[in-house]
Amino acid sequence: MKKIKEDKRRYVAECKEVRGQYKCRLSPSFFFCLLLSSCFLLSSCYYSQEDATLYEVGDNFVLSADSLSLQSSQPLHNLPIDTACEHLSVYYNDQLVVAETLVIPEDSVDSVWVKLARDQFTMGWAHQRDFVESVVPDDPISWFIHFFSVRHLGVFAIIFAISLAALLYQIFSRKKPHVFFLRDILSPYPTYLLITLAASALLYAGIQHYVPETWMLYYYHPTLNPFGLPVILSFFLCCVWILLVLSLATVEEVFRLLPTGEALLYLLSLLGCSILCYLLFTFLSLSPGISYLIFALFVLVLLLHYFRHYRPLFFCGSCGKRLKELGKCPYCGAENK
Repeated sequence: MKKIKEDKRRYVAECKEVRGQYKCRLSPSFFFCLLLSSCFLLSSCYYSQEDATLYEVGDNFVLSADSLSLQSSQPLHNLPIDTACEHLSVYYNDQLVVAETLVIPEDSVDSVWVKLARDQFTMGWAHQRDFVESVVPDDPISWFIHFFSVRHLGVFAIIFAISLAALLYQIFSRKKPHVFFLRDILSPYPTYLLITLAASALLYAGIQHYVPETWMLYYYHPTLNPFGLPVILSFFLCCVWILLVLSLATVEEVFRLLPTGEALLYLLSLLGCSILCYLLFTFLSLSPGISYLIFALFVLVLLLHYFRHYRPLFFCGSCGKRLKELGKCPYCGAENK
């Protein structure tokens, strides 16, 4: 009996030693991505809202509409708008610069006029309303926001269909695919990625619905620097940076833990879940109380599921793969005691 107790104590001590020796470590790529994102943040320009407007004289834009009609002559005060004056047109993807602005209170259509110039021979006036609806600021961030706002549903539908088709193929071919949440990998990054995505979706939709003027100001004066912005925009940009770092770390981790084919299928399943997560929390943001409650439950379920079923406690002493428990390694067959 005494010998059995001694063997049990020795076994527990060995387990603790192995746990300490092979405890889960962060991927090197995570620290590299974190350092890279910090450099981008520190090198980004400072953003200030003092005396900021949607646009100023000298700002550059690109026409996103098929065409825009410009009035060649300047509109005048106390005179009816001359609809018979000469007009000229600019077309899709033409680069325009704001040359001048003019306010005419008696104009019943729009009191603000904007003079736009494509070149020294092509310039004219347009109502601010028509101008704002037809152009995109000549900045890559603004272009991405415009593209995402217009095309994201179509892109999401294609990606989700591909993800679903890949999953069904694996199921009907009687294979056991690695799927996020159902048959997950031993890594925290996918779980943290989905939680950050849900928070970003809530903030993004909330800004657009409840403080649209703040979002429009950011759209016309974008920056990657989260400092110096309104608080809600700062939180959103911080989430975007964290999301970028976690995405890179997740991709590296998946390809390190799984063969290339299985890794691609797993990433497709994770991408499909991310799309559903984004759409769900974007829709729920219309009801703040309900959305925050569901977000809290969502985070709780994901974390509990991960820590109970997929948190790696050990590493195989032979191949280095992550293990949930000591014993025979499912990857190389080595015994870990």
